[in-house]
Amino acid sequence: MLSLRPSRLLLLKPCCIGDVVFTTPLLAALRRAFPAAHITWAVGAHSAPVIANHPLLDTVLPTGPAANPARTPVGLLRLALQLRRGQFDLAVVPDRSPALALAVWLAGIRTRAGLDSAGRGRLYTVRVPLDPRTIRHEAEIYLDIARALGLDTTDCWANLPVSDEQVAALPHPLRTANGLVVVHVGGGRNPGMIMTEKRPPVGLLANIAARAAARLKTRIAVLGGPEDRARADEFHAALPGMNLLSLVGVLSFTEIAALSRVTALAIGPDTGVLHLMAAAGAPTLMIFGPSDPRRYGPFVPPGRAAVAWKPYPLPEGGVAAGPPANWSWEKHGVNAQEVWEAAQTLLERTNENTFA
Repeated sequence: MLSLRPSRLLLLKPCCIGDVVFTTPLLAALRRAFPAAHITWAVGAHSAPVIANHPLLDTVLPTGPAANPARTPVGLLRLALQLRRGQFDLAVVPDRSPALALAVWLAGIRTRAGLDSAGRGRLYTVRVPLDPRTIRHEAEIYLDIARALGLDTTDCWANLPVSDEQVAALPHPLRTANGLVVVHVGGGRNPGMIMTEKRPPVGLLANIAARAAARLKTRIAVLGGPEDRARADEFHAALPGMNLLSLVGVLSFTEIAALSRVTALAIGPDTGVLHLMAAAGAPTLMIFGPSDPRRYGPFVPPGRAAVAWKPYPLPEGGVAAGPPANWSWEKHGVNAQEVWEAAQTLLERTNENTFA
């Protein structure tokens, strides 16, 4: 183990929600190793609410609306000056951006640990090499930084603890809900990337949600952002006569995390909100299409989440390479029966009677 006794530690991961969730295992390893350190997470405005109340953090440092605040020369200088004011003695950067590596170097932080993909991490004092062609989970790649620092990563999972006060602050119909089936109808959009091909067909989501609600004898809540209203309307039309609870464009990320505590099953695509719910404790079924669950599946303790996916030759380098050409859900995606089998297995592993 390196001889480290940081008093002020910086964790720099600005974007986006799924990647921020995948960074929380690294946060757990850092806090366990350095219980007395003051830990600051520098994060973008879009993702900051996800970790705003995290009990392992001392400070959240906003870096602005950009997915990469150091992408432009002006942004790079602004970020470097912002970080310099923090007087950090250790920077941990689970990101492939050479601009972020340059920012922590310009900030004068003596010990800098980060990812070195294709030589882009040369400015780190502790470099963690990675081959983008090797299929590994993103959270494990981030944890490699902790391992390079000599830290224990045992039982470090994605974690977004929810307090009783957060649950009590939910709107009354949710606070008193009895084990909802929550379906996210959107996804595939964040400040760093647009890949709407990841969204399963609405009819598939409706089919699985209806079966799960019937099995659990509970209601379906429909989740999404303001831009997902058309898909939410399509979902409602697919289940005529059902008493659906519409939460589209209603809840904050903090409230969605709290919603996880009253969720019997969360269903949706490979998207940040589903990763958030899994990390907050909801049994989660993630339906994958043109992205790889071996890289981006829920990173939670075994048995708490499941994925449904039909293997397909995807581009090397993960979602940064974009969707594969000519991929479609109809030809290459999982079907309703395959998804339902994954849902049943998950419900059998989790305590589906908790909300009965």
